[in-house]
Amino acid sequence: MKAAFYTLGCKVNQYETEYMAELLKNAGFEIVSPKEEADFYIINSCTVTATADQKTRQNVRKFKRNHPDSVIVLTGCMPQAFPEDAEELTEADIVISNKADGDILKYINDYNLNRNRIVNIDKHEKGDAFSECSINNFNERIRAFVKIEDGCDRFCSYCIIPVARGRVRSKPLEELKNEVKALAENGIKEIVLVGINLSAYGKGKEFNIADAVKVCNDNPDILRVRLGSLEPDHITDGIIEELKKYEKFCPQFHISLQSGCDRTLKNMNRHYTADEYKTLVNKLRSTFSEATVTTDFMVGFNEESDEDFRESLEFIKEIGFEKVHVFPYSERKGTAASKKGDSVPKHIKEERASEAISVSESVRKSYMKAQLDKSVRVLFESNEGNMYQGYTKNYIPVSVTSDKDIIGKELNVIIKGFSESDDVCRGELI
Repeated sequence: MKAAFYTLGCKVNQYETEYMAELLKNAGFEIVSPKEEADFYIINSCTVTATADQKTRQNVRKFKRNHPDSVIVLTGCMPQAFPEDAEELTEADIVISNKADGDILKYINDYNLNRNRIVNIDKHEKGDAFSECSINNFNERIRAFVKIEDGCDRFCSYCIIPVARGRVRSKPLEELKNEVKALAENGIKEIVLVGINLSAYGKGKEFNIADAVKVCNDNPDILRVRLGSLEPDHITDGIIEELKKYEKFCPQFHISLQSGCDRTLKNMNRHYTADEYKTLVNKLRSTFSEATVTTDFMVGFNEESDEDFRESLEFIKEIGFEKVHVFPYSERKGTAASKKGDSVPKHIKEERASEAISVSESVRKSYMKAQLDKSVRVLFESNEGNMYQGYTKNYIPVSVTSDKDIIGKELNVIIKGFSESDDVCRGELI
């Protein structure tokens, strides 16, 4: 039998897709592209915004319409957060929660026995343990996402993720060590540690995110380890001091900001001020040579005035982020913010988003052009013909031409230019 996965959302979802794919592959399934004919189409959904829910519904219906005789499976965050909405998507033959990803083979076998629709969505409960999960490969790539943390205890007023993912729980270090070993044996050279609230890794335990980095750093076959998205108030001085000990650690920090206005941050129930965020960024840039800081920036949150937005935009300019993901506020039912409504008109959100994107792109271009003539180390991950592309430790994309296969190699490169259309630096091998 053939199975195809269609994944929406974050790096954690991408990891969980790989995990489910390996479970099915080990059971004898052939994993194919979602563009091909398959017996099963598994949609791994996201629910962080209303747009994400819309994409989930559209894709469930599209796959059923295009493949009426195939079995459509819906899993991920959308059914977990909004089980009633997921159940109403009758085009999905199997509807399960992200809590049940490890049981996907069981649900498929149960459906095959009697062909009756299955809807089984277990809620996350306080005290749930970290669900055992590990992978041996990552879609035949050089870089692998590895989930070490799940859940969030923050309850930002706009966010449905604590409902969709439950409370903070962490992968044991020994389990991580074994997983990294298996990945390295299958050719993985870079580990990206990911989680729903990654910087909360180890909460309530006797280990933390720096210990997870050490596990990866200690594997002789792993060349690099980097972190996924982080929350600013969890990155302590002690964590920073630990991280700088590890030579394979990549100083690229994606630290969620959301707003540079203290009034908006308070309304969002974020747990820091703009000044505290700025202090952290300065500390990271002074501690790690060539550190890059990227972020998420929300515009049009409920009650955000034009003055609030201007203050926030000036903060973006002041920090000089190397890259900014800008998105408009999307009201999520069931959150604290949804009880107050959505006071900023859609066209205002779009105008603010457009302006913020323009500002952040200008900063990005200046930064990339400043790399000219620098000597950097690049780990090459992909190629088209003799054009190879990879990333520096601080995540600058670099492409070079080579007559030799350099996939999986970390090589010295001189930056010779920057292509704005591709957002990539052009270099020459030394």
